[in-house]
Amino acid sequence: MPRVNRTAVLLLLIASSSVFLLFQLYYYRKYVGKVRTHVTVNNKMKTAQQRNTKFLALAQRFRLPMFLTDIAALTLLSQDALRQRDRQVHEPHCSFLCTNRPITSFALHANLWKYDPGFLLAAEQKGFELLELRGEDPRLASLDTLSGEDIPLHLLFRLHGYIIQVVFLYERSGNYLWHGALRLKANMERSFAPFKLLDYGHHAGAYDRPELVLTVLDGLDVQVPRNVSRFLSEQRHARFLECRYRDARNFLQLYPDDSSPAAVDFRRKVKSLLHLAARTLAHLDIPFWLSSGTCLVQYISYSHDVDIGIFIVDFRTDILAAFRDAGLSLKHKFGKVEDSLELSFLSEDVKLDVFFFYENNDIVWNGGTQAKSGRKFKYVFPRFSLCWAELLELKVRVPCETLDYVTANYGASWSVPMRSWDWKSSPSNVQENGVWLLSEWAEVIQVY
Repeated sequence: MPRVNRTAVLLLLIASSSVFLLFQLYYYRKYVGKVRTHVTVNNKMKTAQQRNTKFLALAQRFRLPMFLTDIAALTLLSQDALRQRDRQVHEPHCSFLCTNRPITSFALHANLWKYDPGFLLAAEQKGFELLELRGEDPRLASLDTLSGEDIPLHLLFRLHGYIIQVVFLYERSGNYLWHGALRLKANMERSFAPFKLLDYGHHAGAYDRPELVLTVLDGLDVQVPRNVSRFLSEQRHARFLECRYRDARNFLQLYPDDSSPAAVDFRRKVKSLLHLAARTLAHLDIPFWLSSGTCLVQYISYSHDVDIGIFIVDFRTDILAAFRDAGLSLKHKFGKVEDSLELSFLSEDVKLDVFFFYENNDIVWNGGTQAKSGRKFKYVFPRFSLCWAELLELKVRVPCETLDYVTANYGASWSVPMRSWDWKSSPSNVQENGVWLLSEWAEVIQVY
């Protein structure tokens, strides 16, 4: 009988054992690990569901009509996201309000909030911890005789490490809703919440008043904006800049406001024209901002027209007809869509200048044309983003980097009013930009 090679048998047994061990490790990681992960996720979802149920029940009990403003949850309400969610989530009992984020955001119209100690006590009895953030009321800051009183801006409820944020929305005179920035005071707990993850409070925000509808999400009755996509778009561009009332008052002490009947009548016409332009462009879905002299909003009585800016990518061919239908007459049209387009309209005796801005690497610029010579000019600005502000009871856009924008146009002495101004040489950012060809004049120089 042949001898058995013991070494070969030993090696064969070791190899077989190793293969079996690797198979066990693979099975454990692929199947058992997945089960544990599934259990962990389900536990987190269950905790989030309990938190939301407790909070919304409290809000309903005390008749506080919260509505959902959480960005992640609202994003899931779009049809495309819903279809993708259905493919990925097999536990439909918490598909919207359990977003794997430690925060859920709601909003409340501030006029519906009454400081009820019973609500806060009931929240505490349910296990919630509370952090209240207050700030100055900007609606009073503009009044010389009143310093703005503190108002509630945000409430943060914490339960088992999860945060529910309540954002207070205040009505402003421009017929829009406003919320304040979230600023921690020195004695507040910095670790109370993951503040960088909050959807709201990094800066003040402004919104149109949303229409709300009652729906059922994850088995809970929740109010949401009817037009979710529009609300999400507003939220991305909601940053609001408050008027610098103290600086404005200091300016008016140095340069008293013109209170003559002519100046008062001019401001009335400017307000009417701005509101008309805003309605017309909103109907066309064309965003605009206050530009040039009108951007110096506290000095508007020194201007003789209204200036607005529009990015050329937002130009629409029906803008001329829209302004004509609104009752404005076209005064001149300079340039063309590809280069230095500028429109000017007239309402009563106040001119509305519409400057179109072109983006070029790290700068933006708008053009100017001298009608009698065909000379072209370029006004160069550093790139900027757009924020909301309020002027003459109207929510309007301004460059967020307002000081950079104004300084580029008017120089370091921008705060000193100038009675004499030459648009071809006075601006700090003006550059010669060639001359229109005579063959183009009929198209690029139109005066009415």
